[in-house]
Amino acid sequence: MHGTGGAAGIAGGEKPGRAAKPRRRVGPYTLITALDDPHTKVPVPERRYIARTSDGQHTVLLSLPQPGRDPQSFLAEAEASRYLLGPCAVPATAIAGPGEPAWYAVPYIPVLPLPTALAVHGGPLPEHSVRALGAALAETLVVLHGQGLTFAGVSPAAVLLAADGPRLSCYGAVRAAAPDGTERSGLPGLEAGSLPPEQASGGCPRPLGDVYALGATLAYAATGYTMPEREEIPAALRALIGRCLSRDPGVRPQLAGIIAKLGSGAVSAGAPGRLPGRVIAALAHQSAAVLTAEIPVEGPPTSPPLPVPHPN
Repeated sequence: MHGTGGAAGIAGGEKPGRAAKPRRRVGPYTLITALDDPHTKVPVPERRYIARTSDGQHTVLLSLPQPGRDPQSFLAEAEASRYLLGPCAVPATAIAGPGEPAWYAVPYIPVLPLPTALAVHGGPLPEHSVRALGAALAETLVVLHGQGLTFAGVSPAAVLLAADGPRLSCYGAVRAAAPDGTERSGLPGLEAGSLPPEQASGGCPRPLGDVYALGATLAYAATGYTMPEREEIPAALRALIGRCLSRDPGVRPQLAGIIAKLGSGAVSAGAPGRLPGRVIAALAHQSAAVLTAEIPVEGPPTSPPLPVPHPN
């Protein structure tokens, strides 16, 4: 089980630009700050940054593979994400070119990873926030499954909270971790509590595995743990989350049923009050801090000095 961790950097409120060392460049982007709190105990499948082009015209969320991950698999999943649909989907809009180190980017909006949001809030989210989160994620998974896709990477760190609703990141984290038939448990970047048992043992990702991972993510949002004791889960959510976390895929509920159960008490995704006040304040602070972050402007390359002719 994993705790919530602390909030750091722009995500938690620290001003950018304090670092003395030069900013790192990846492709056409200059990194402004890491999105994830380095002190969190929740595994993150990708290294994520807020970055900007040198001309200041484009700010993005930039992702890099974790050390030890196959960069080609990482890029293949990012390429496949271009076809994702649904309210929480954030398809990649830019991907590393041939010969470049692996990266992909999506347009920037102020977001907090779910573990950071819990840290900012000071504990688990209110029940109405958990309901709204679950309904929005389930609606997106319905669309993806209708496309014949399995997300294979829903986890607390993959969920980004924005003022107008959540986003799903970290495409295909399970598939990228290991090929089918290879045990996936214990691999870096994968949150063990969110990994469906049938996939941890090497099984092919299936839609009902996404349901398991959704249940673990909602358990985390409601308790701070992906594998809480049953009594720790709010009573109104206990039966539903428990069914999602069944080791038997056949017992897990269908997504339509999850939406119906959560929708009965959910706040709509973009409604005021859906997120706690401290989380909204942190999103506003992040937006202002990113806006004022200074990116050195690259000047034109300097010409070498002309040779001085020697007198005859």
